[in-house]
Order: sequence, then structure tokens, then C-alpha cells
Amino acid sequence: MPYALSLTPSNTLPTDGLRGTLVGRAWLPGEHAGPAPILLREDGVYDLSTLAPTLSGLFEQEGLLPRLQSLRGTPLCSVEALLGNSGADFNSELPSLLAPADLQVLKAAGVTFASSMIERVIEERAGGDASLAEGVRAKVRDVLGEDFASIKPGSEKAQQVKALLQEQDLWSQYLEVGIGPDAEIFTKAPVLAAVGSGAEIGIHPGSVWNNPEPEVVLAVNSHGEVLGATLGNDVNLRDFEGRSALLLSKAKDNNASCAIGPFIRLFDDTFDIDDVRNTVVRLRVEGDDGYVLQGSSSMDKISRDPLDLVEQALNRNHQYPDGFLLFLGTLFAPTEDRDAPGAGFTHKLADRVIISSEQLGALHNRVNHSDKAPVWQFGLNALMSSLAARGLL
Repeated sequence: MPYALSLTPSNTLPTDGLRGTLVGRAWLPGEHAGPAPILLREDGVYDLSTLAPTLSGLFEQEGLLPRLQSLRGTPLCSVEALLGNSGADFNSELPSLLAPADLQVLKAAGVTFASSMIERVIEERAGGDASLAEGVRAKVRDVLGEDFASIKPGSEKAQQVKALLQEQDLWSQYLEVGIGPDAEIFTKAPVLAAVGSGAEIGIHPGSVWNNPEPEVVLAVNSHGEVLGATLGNDVNLRDFEGRSALLLSKAKDNNASCAIGPFIRLFDDTFDIDDVRNTVVRLRVEGDDGYVLQGSSSMDKISRDPLDLVEQALNRNHQYPDGFLLFLGTLFAPTEDRDAPGAGFTHKLADRVIISSEQLGALHNRVNHSDKAPVWQFGLNALMSSLAARGLL
């Protein structure tokens, strides 16, 4: 499938440009081609391999911000050139953009917003059948009311609501993780499997009811320190998961089904965790048929604080020696009909998906079937061989 998408600084960078500290990854050409961590500056893109051969290793560095400010690094190209050579038709003889994740585990928090939590219940009750969703939606909202979003997970009020819903035979495993004491934290994709901005994103060819999930993604090192944030698309197959929650891995983890980028903005004097808490993530889907869907997800409506989700992911019961990236969940679950009345939204091939926020920039991808998207071939063995060939191990 032809893929025409042009990345530029104006459609990719944060609204304040390169004022913040932006790091990421790029594919470097040459005899020993391979990925490298990069830093973006006003005067261009710099290879950080002399400081750390991987982004994961970079995030383990003490005093990282001062090191980045003083380190010159190896110049690669201009920001314009890097972005312009990203996507399916990149020139292999020039640097190209990759997802800003390498050895980190790709984790995701589910059901962290009340609206999307209700939609998960609807999927379950409808058994993955989009035509039944509207009727289930009306019944669920009639019982839950409009103040459901104000309930604090794990609180006494949450327990009272649980008892009421059980009486109404409306209790669900999704409500358990949505308002219960324990968050849903799952593995979104294997290490090194994420695609970056400009790449195709994969939908399983057997799915007929699916949607993008625009999210903020935190970058966390092995010590549990949150170093920065980026954007992500936690693609969801509503029909698969609706049929059975045990199909979560098939609904969430397919070839090219995890997109992250464009860059990680590190916490500094221009951006911090409070900015994350107040971020508005915007979504725009443009179909080749002229269809346009727009929506937004406001992080200030999240049911659990981002740092609480980090603590539930990394603790004495579970460690991540190479760090992890954590999707924080989404408020946005599109319900408007795209085709048949009552069928809701679902993707079509070649949909262009743009996920953006003022301080994190924009992530651009185009939808393809996962069996038609570029095959994932560069895994851990290939990374180790590449680093060894470049003398970085």
C-alpha cells in the first residue's frame, strides 16, 4: 500500500520547538548500520552513542541533563533532514527516525479514565458485536449516572458503587480495575517492537471493530525515576477483547500495533510531571474517503495519578533493570458512527492517525493490516550484533 506522509518540524515538534530537551532514536546508515540514541538541538541532530549506546542506558546516567547540556556528540544531520527521511520510503543511506524506545519494556495502564472504562464494559456486554453497543451503552449509563468519573479508585465510595452494580448484575472485570485498588498494568508489546512517527501502524486483519488510543507515555528508568514523556497509540481491537478479556494479547500485541513518538521530552525547567498531569492529547483520523474524526483526552480527568501508576508497575514485586515506557491510558473512545447506524467507529485501511499535544509534538501513522505492515526483524540479537560491530559493547 503506498504511504505518502511528510514529516516536518512544523507538524512534528512541540509548539515551543526545540526549547525543551528532546531525545530519541535514529537509524544510522553505513557499513555497520544500526540504531543510536539522539539529541535534538537548534543546530541539528546529534548521535549520543559515546555517552550511552542505547536510550535505556542513557536514562540510567546520573546527572543526565547536565551531561546532555555539556556533551557535543557527533553531528548527524539537520532536524528537517531527519524528519524528511522518515516513513516507509526512507533513504537507507541517510539517518531516519525510529521509535524512542529500545531495551525498555513497553507497558500500558488500562481503564484509567471513567469514559473509556464504561466503553470497556460495553465491549464486554456486547460480546464484541458493535451493533449491540448503543443499547448496552444506554443501560450502563442509566445505572451509573453522570458523577461516576469523580469516584476515587479503592475508596469507600468505590466499594459502595461496586455493591450497587453487583445488585444490578452490571459488575465487570473492567470496573474492578477501574475503581478497585489495583490498576491494570499489562505488557503492550515486546522490547524493540514499537514503530515510530511516519511508520505504518498495524490492525489485525480479522478485526472489524477497532480504534486508536491516543495516550501520554512516561519514560521510567530502572530506579522508578520518571525522566520524561512522549506520545503513543495503544491500538485497540474492540471486537477481540469484547469477545473475551483473555484475548487481550491478541487485541493489543500485533505487528506494528504499538506506535511511540516522535521524541521523549525530558523533565527540565520547561516541562515536568505537572505538565503531564495537565496535558491535553488530541486525536485526528483522516480517511482516504474524506472522513475526519477529531477528539481529545484531558489528563486532568484521569482516575489514578500517573506516579501512582508508575508505583503499581515497578515495586518490590516487579523490577525493570532496563527501565520501561508506560502508556497512561486514554479518555477517548470514539463512539460516533462511521458507516452503519449504531455500528460506531472503526478504522479503514490507509487512515491517517495524528496524535498530538502542545508540549510533546505530534505522532503520525497510517493504518495497514498487521500482516501487510513491514515485518518486524530487528530484535535483541540484531541490536547486540550491531552494537558490537560499532565497538559500543
